[in-house]
Amino acid sequence: MIEVYLTIFFISLLLIFLGSGVWVGISMIGVSTIGMLMFTSRPVGDAMATTMWSMGSSWSLTALPLFVWMGEILFRTKLSENLFKGLSPWMQKLPGGLIHVNVVGCALFAAISGSSAATVATVGKMSIPELRKRKYPEKILLGSLAGSGTLGLLIPPSIILIIYGVTVQESIAKLFIAGIFPGIMIALIFMSYVIVWSLTNHKIMPKVHETSSFLDKIKKSKQLLPVILLILGVIGSIYTGVATATEAASLGVVGALTLSYFQKSLNLKTFKESLLGATKTSCMIAFILAGSTFLSLAMGFTGLPRNLAIWIQEMSLSPYALIFVLTIFYIILGMFLDGISAVVLTMAIIEPMIRQAGFDMIWFGIFLVVVVEMAQITPPVGFNLFVLQGMANKDMGFIAKSAFPLFLLMVLAVILVVIFPEIALWMPEQMIKNVN
Repeated sequence: MIEVYLTIFFISLLLIFLGSGVWVGISMIGVSTIGMLMFTSRPVGDAMATTMWSMGSSWSLTALPLFVWMGEILFRTKLSENLFKGLSPWMQKLPGGLIHVNVVGCALFAAISGSSAATVATVGKMSIPELRKRKYPEKILLGSLAGSGTLGLLIPPSIILIIYGVTVQESIAKLFIAGIFPGIMIALIFMSYVIVWSLTNHKIMPKVHETSSFLDKIKKSKQLLPVILLILGVIGSIYTGVATATEAASLGVVGALTLSYFQKSLNLKTFKESLLGATKTSCMIAFILAGSTFLSLAMGFTGLPRNLAIWIQEMSLSPYALIFVLTIFYIILGMFLDGISAVVLTMAIIEPMIRQAGFDMIWFGIFLVVVVEMAQITPPVGFNLFVLQGMANKDMGFIAKSAFPLFLLMVLAVILVVIFPEIALWMPEQMIKNVN
């Protein structure tokens, strides 16, 4: 039982740090230092320097600032306008009408962004005023946008998958490819929900008066072509083995700069803003990762992860029971922490359990991200809710209630991924065959 008490001690200590307003990265370094001083005889300074340098010099991590920069560039383009104009002719005849633009638009932008908050902000800045103008109900408008924005964490290039891959030493390329099918599945589930909701609430849904011929639809879809080519270029190069994740990120940045240049949104001001935004985000994530790596080392020196894994094994939990417990744990944790922090704070302890239970780490990465996605729309710390609150001028409670059905749908997605692991594993297996 000593490992349980140690776990409670470290978690309580971490919560004290975080509750005091200390930065996440510094909190983890502080807990690690105290743990090593109290329970080991290792030199803290040497261990910290060596570990952080080793983490920071990881080549896989190079993809992170590049993908962040790509998203920052595209955020400042006319992409949201093009997404709406290109998708609306195809979506307006479906039950639910232009609400589907939220779902499909978020899925497309997620494939070139890697950020949930950026996805919501980009799609929302065009769709919210346009859908309000057409008198779409606020509940389904904001709920679908909040839920669909979470796809930014799963559909590659995903920043959180890069962090997970670096943390557990798994292939980022495989993780990216593994995220495609689950992302498409969740998008289709959300679209099905919009259809059912609109059919059961047809009296308050606006009537569609706009009509477009097939030729008009094709003409308007030309605005989506650069985006689709960029997605195919980034994801396709990884899938075929032509490029690593880092090389694909470089390709994405060049493509984003080219796209913004031809849209005449690239100037010295936007270039500086995108570069500065990417630098700030990347530094924040790198600092958290450095703290996480040191925490993993400190926990390893104390013997806690190994003893905890043995304890879990002795409990004889079935794989499904372990997954159920972890799902509840991450949902609760996500109410108070953002997705990146939740992953890096826990992997030092969780990883040995998962490996001991015999789970595929690629599959677990996808499962983890889907669960963490829920955290983006759960109060009190739901990033997507905060973004929407600022954009829509609505009460946080209203937005959270509107997003709750999509939270339940993500629970369904988790169940499907657990029951059918091939959803996440089939494409990486095919990628390996193609490369070989």
